[in-house]
Amino acid sequence: MLTTGPRGTKDILPQTINNWRYIEDTAREICNLFGYQEIRTPIFEHTELFLRGIGETTDIVEKEMYTFNDRGGRSITLRPENTAAVVRSFLEHKLYVDSQPTKLFYIGPMFRYDRPQAGRFRQFHQFGIEALSAKGPEIDAEIIILAVQFLEKLGLKDLKLHINSVGCPKCRPVYRAKLQDHLRKNLSDFCPDCQSRFERNPLRVLDCKNPRCRELSQGEPKMTDCLCEDCQQHFEGLKQLLAVAGVEYKLNPRLVRGLDYYTKTAFEIQYEPLGAQSAVCGGGRYDGLVAECGGDDTPGIGFAIGIERVLLALEKQSLLPSSDNKLAAFVVTLGASTPVAFKLLSELRKQGITSDMDFMNRSLKSQMKLANKYHASYAAIIGEDEAIQGKVMLKNMTSGEQELLDFECVLNKLKAEMGE
Repeated sequence: MLTTGPRGTKDILPQTINNWRYIEDTAREICNLFGYQEIRTPIFEHTELFLRGIGETTDIVEKEMYTFNDRGGRSITLRPENTAAVVRSFLEHKLYVDSQPTKLFYIGPMFRYDRPQAGRFRQFHQFGIEALSAKGPEIDAEIIILAVQFLEKLGLKDLKLHINSVGCPKCRPVYRAKLQDHLRKNLSDFCPDCQSRFERNPLRVLDCKNPRCRELSQGEPKMTDCLCEDCQQHFEGLKQLLAVAGVEYKLNPRLVRGLDYYTKTAFEIQYEPLGAQSAVCGGGRYDGLVAECGGDDTPGIGFAIGIERVLLALEKQSLLPSSDNKLAAFVVTLGASTPVAFKLLSELRKQGITSDMDFMNRSLKSQMKLANKYHASYAAIIGEDEAIQGKVMLKNMTSGEQELLDFECVLNKLKAEMGE
C-alpha cells in the first residue's frame, strides 16, 4: 500500500520533532563542551568497508545489512553503523595530519534489517562519538563520562554503566582457547548461530540473546583473568579514572559487544525500565580498525546512542520538554482586507515576530478559534474599516483587552513584548 511506510520505519511528525531537536541540541552542546566536532558521512558506503570493519561473523553483516548493486555493478550498503565510515573519512581526508587526537561526533540515520520492536527500527538514528589516535585510558574515561553526562543532562535516572575489557590480539587467543574448552562440552546443545561462531569467534557466544545458550555458557572463564600486562594496566587505569571522576560502574565479564573490531575497553549504559533491550549506549576501543581499513596502526574509541531508545526512556520518565509553538500574533482578516492583512503579516515576519494568518477563507469566529489553537498571544484583526484607516484592532488573547493601533505601533508593541 502506498499509504503506509516500509515496515520498521517511522515518520517523525511535526508534533514530535521538538523532542528530536531537544536531544540533538543537547548532544551538540555536550560535544562542544568536550571539544568534539561534527562530521557527516554518506548514508551508503562500499560494502567491503563494513565487511572488513565490522566483521563477517557479526549478526549485522550476516543477517542485517541492506546491500545492493548500483547501476555500475558496485556492491553498496546502507550504513548499519557509523564508526567504519568515520574511520574511512579520517583516512581519506588525512585528518591524522592535524593535531591529535581527532575528536568527532555524528548524528544521523542507520539501517539494519532487524525485527522491529519498541524503540528499535530498521531505519534508526544514532548520536555517536569517535576519538582517534589517543591510546591511554584517559580518552576512554572521557568518552564514557561524556555519554553519562549527556544522558544525565537529559534528566535520565536509573542508569547503569557496565564495563569490561575484551583484551587485544596478544592476550585474546589465550582466552579464546579457554572459552572454547568450556563451551565444547555442550556445543551440540547451542543454537545454530553459536555453533557457527564457536570456531570463527567464540566470544560472540557470550553475546547470544538465546536464554538456553546463556544458560549453557554459564561459568565461563573471565577475559579479565587472561589479560596481558598492557591490557591489565589499561583497564585498571580506566577504573581508577572513573572512580576519581565519581562515575559508578559495574564490572560485567560477559560484555563483549556485537562488533568484531573491539579491543580492550567495552562498555554499555543501560536503562533497566526498558526491559530486556535495556542498552541505550554502547561502545568501546577499536585499536585495529584503522589498520584494517588501510591506514597505519591508530588507536580509537567511540560509542553510539540510539536516539529512539533515549526518546522511549524519556517518555517513561516524563522528561520530554513541553512543546512551545506559541505565536506572537495571528492576523485575522475580514472581507476585502486580505492584501492589507498580508502586508502586516509580511512586516511582522521581517521583524522576527512569529505570526500566521488564515489561508482557508474562514469566518471571523473560526479564525479566532484558530488563533487560540495556535496559542497566539495576540489577534491582529483587520476588517474593511481598519484596512481603509490603516489601523489594526490588536486583541490580547489572555486578558481579552483590545486597542486600535496603526501598523507601526503594532510592530513596536509586539517587538517589545518579544524582547521581554
